[in-house]
Amino acid sequence: MERFAAIDFETANGKRSSICSIGIAIIEDNNVVDSIYTLVRPYPNFYTRFTTAVHGITMQDTIGSPDFEEAWAGIAGKLRDIPLVAHNSPFDEGCLRAAHEAYDLAYPKYQFYCTCRLSRRMYPFLVNHQLQTVAAHCGYDLTYHHHAMADAYACAHIAATMMREKGVERLCDL
Repeated sequence: MERFAAIDFETANGKRSSICSIGIAIIEDNNVVDSIYTLVRPYPNFYTRFTTAVHGITMQDTIGSPDFEEAWAGIAGKLRDIPLVAHNSPFDEGCLRAAHEAYDLAYPKYQFYCTCRLSRRMYPFLVNHQLQTVAAHCGYDLTYHHHAMADAYACAHIAATMMREKGVERLCDL
């Protein structure tokens, strides 16, 4: 099975650049070979009641955390030349692009795949295609939904399950 990274972001407010936590699970041969979780001082640096109610992260949690540029500098090398997968990838890819733009960083050509879109094709019978629903269908208990690391692990499990069910070695063959 191809090496890939499942990625998830949580944001502090309605701005996609306001990443406040990052979760990444790197998968190779159906095993987690690396995982990365970090809190991030968001940009712009404010939290809404709504987002805090969703994920529980507050300004107090991230006040001493690295900004996106510093956090991503330690992550980017691990993602070089491997596909990324996210559940609702337009959101996560949008966050990644917006943060790169906010910090005037060159945006690499990351190849994104979306387990939400794929689940609609592969599992049209599900009542919905939310992360926790698809994860449960794939045999994964997502206990801490909206925690970036937990969501990345769930997404990785979904992608690996879909690949096994389809009998394919690469995400692009789904």
